[in-house]
Amino acid sequence: MKVLGIESSCDECAAAVVEDGKKILSNVVATQIPFHEIYNGVVPEIASRMHTEWISGVVKTALSDAGCRPEDIDAVSATAQPGLLGSLLVGLSFGKAFAYSLDKPFIAVDHMLAHLYAPMLSEQVDYPFLGLLVSGGHSIICRVDDFDSITVLGTTIDDAVGEAFDKVAKFYGFGYPGGVYIDRHAKRGDSNAFKFPMPNLYKGEHRYDVSYSGLKTAVINQIEQFRQLDEQGQPAAMSPENIAASFQKTAIDILLRSLYRAVEDTGLTTVVAGGGVAANSYLRHCLVERHDLRCLFPPLDLCGDNGAMVAGLGYKYLDRGDRSPWTVTASARVKAFKRRYP
Repeated sequence: MKVLGIESSCDECAAAVVEDGKKILSNVVATQIPFHEIYNGVVPEIASRMHTEWISGVVKTALSDAGCRPEDIDAVSATAQPGLLGSLLVGLSFGKAFAYSLDKPFIAVDHMLAHLYAPMLSEQVDYPFLGLLVSGGHSIICRVDDFDSITVLGTTIDDAVGEAFDKVAKFYGFGYPGGVYIDRHAKRGDSNAFKFPMPNLYKGEHRYDVSYSGLKTAVINQIEQFRQLDEQGQPAAMSPENIAASFQKTAIDILLRSLYRAVEDTGLTTVVAGGGVAANSYLRHCLVERHDLRCLFPPLDLCGDNGAMVAGLGYKYLDRGDRSPWTVTASARVKAFKRRYP
């Protein structure tokens, strides 16, 4: 079964053709970064307009790269939630119209569940496992019992980790998108130059939660308080590389502290990561070093938003016999991505 996947939840206009939920026949991503980098962040109105202009051409290219005609597609899958509402509606509406015109099945999927499926395009994973969903909008630690069944154990109580990366990068003028430039600078810096504080969340219901507002404030407004001495006893250099390395280490350590608590408490030793921050080199290094865990990451080109993960996840629903009604619409937020308590 060949599934056309369409992704337009934020600023990437993407389409892909995936066969039987595994084999990627094409994967086209048209990035809007040049249109947003002058603002150091995504402008929703610009994003939705660019999707409207690009979506038809991106889908045509994805079909051509896969060697398919429209009638060769067996089903269509598109992102319906969460994300920027205007952007979501462009891809979702196009996907529904495409499927309806060809009398093909249509599936609307969840963007974050698609990120969780991305590593499974190339790896076999047995349920249950722990999911680590980290992006500009979400920081989620969850138990995953099936491709569409997750229990959120922990999430952010304020900023998402990717959002913190972007805001720190914007303040210091590192570049956009922030995560890419901070990771790049950090490789040349000293992660011990600044000792930023870790949030001291309450135990119990916040055991797996994360927080980034305090770290963001420390790095932007109070950085001099956390400067350390170098080997010569002098204050560490206030360089972009040192700031980036120290911030990145603390930001990722906050995530890992909560994740490792979940590993300890659940006894699950397989961790599947997804989302843009899953491309972070320090995060990958730390998890690979945990030889007691099996840690799976998407390939770097599938960490960001893409149509392949949407098509792959759509296949799982279709294989189960599910179909989405033509009345399905977009939603900017998902209530289920909150903690569930016993």
